[in-house]
Amino acid sequence: MENPSRHPAQDPAQPPARGLPAPPALGAAALPPGTYEGQVVLVTGGGSGLGKAIAAEFARLGADLVIASRRARQLKAAREELAAVPGAGRVTAAVCDIRDPERVAEVFDAAQAAVGLPDVLVNNAAANFPSPAEDLTPGAWRAVVDITLTGTWFMTREFGRRHLAAGTPGSIVNIGASYAWTGGPGFAHSAAAKAGVKNLVETLAVEWGPYGIQINGLVPGLFPHPDLPEAITAGLAGGAGDGPGDGPGGALGGGLDARQPALRVGAPRELGWAATFLASPYARFVTGHTLVVDGANWQRRNVVNPELTPLRTQLGRGPFTP
Repeated sequence: MENPSRHPAQDPAQPPARGLPAPPALGAAALPPGTYEGQVVLVTGGGSGLGKAIAAEFARLGADLVIASRRARQLKAAREELAAVPGAGRVTAAVCDIRDPERVAEVFDAAQAAVGLPDVLVNNAAANFPSPAEDLTPGAWRAVVDITLTGTWFMTREFGRRHLAAGTPGSIVNIGASYAWTGGPGFAHSAAAKAGVKNLVETLAVEWGPYGIQINGLVPGLFPHPDLPEAITAGLAGGAGDGPGDGPGGALGGGLDARQPALRVGAPRELGWAATFLASPYARFVTGHTLVVDGANWQRRNVVNPELTPLRTQLGRGPFTP
């Protein structure tokens, strides 16, 4: 006879699952005030979205910022917003297509002249859109891989070479994606590129560690924000905002929150806090590591997998025709 103590009855008074607690309010910092005073932080894709949120947390800790993006109008607005963050140092902006190594070198020249050689590089710029692999044209493949992987490499190479020549330490944070480990159906181009970005973290940590340059990866989970591209938001049900429960359908137990083990989505500032730690003096022995900040969502598995829906059906595509 089975021991009933192995399967205790559920206590009707047991409170319902509430998920992970909400983070501290916007404006809080993860590190002591002034941690980045006198430090220059360069953030690609810093004019919007998660890049801007990451830049804001470095600014809050006293950093001088250089934000880079392809869109001049976005950069102007972001520069003004970031300069107003309490504790921020100087904020400069540079229009840059990171696929162009000559322009990348010019951005570093301009940054060095204006505020100094960047001490920290955050490689956040990337491109992405959903597509069945067989529908990707050569141009579509190159558009994503050239920005996400090759552009990241051009920025990293320039940063590394300048610090090696100067004999100075530095820190790099590469924004990655969990499908670098798992594969990414519907995102073959981006998954392949992000796998390369993750490998750069692991390779360069060994090559450049002896010279004082550390490099880590940072993988975001679901962090809804107003700057998400339409191609991505079209596949999400629920709202966008800087915190759990923000937006329509975002209340606990519904919308996007109910799809996460944490029962909430991330607040962009939480990713910023992680970035400031990885690049800080408090993480000097952390290098070659990729930190996932997603409330365990990438590790979620069903006990029994649901019936498979082919990717083309999920994306509303008809039968493939060459």
